Amino acid sequence: MNLRRDVFQAIADPTRRAILLLLASQSLTAGAIAANFDTARPTVSKHLQILTECELLKQEQTGREIYYHLNPSKMKEIADFIEPFRQMWDDRFNKLESIMKNYQSKK
Repeated sequence: MNLRRDVFQAIADPTRRAILLLLASQSLTAGAIAANFDTARPTVSKHLQILTECELLKQEQTGREIYYHLNPSKMKEIADFIEPFRQMWDDRFNKLESIMKNYQSKK
């Protein structure tokens, strides 16, 4: 049974988010990624498969090794979705800060 996954299902799992953070600074092989986790290698491989299916990761073969790296365009898709929420909370915190400053100045 093939499930259609999207990026938000992929990032819902904390291990997959940790993998994305790990790959934010460098490309790594599956073995190097798995070495950072206390889970079995097949479990990490499944997480890599899901992240690759969702196009959050790209694979690049160098010799016999396959390196995984982030796909910036899919990461931007996540950032674009989150941006309105970030802006809304920034606005709310700015209003709260203003109210608190007015309250403190009245004391």
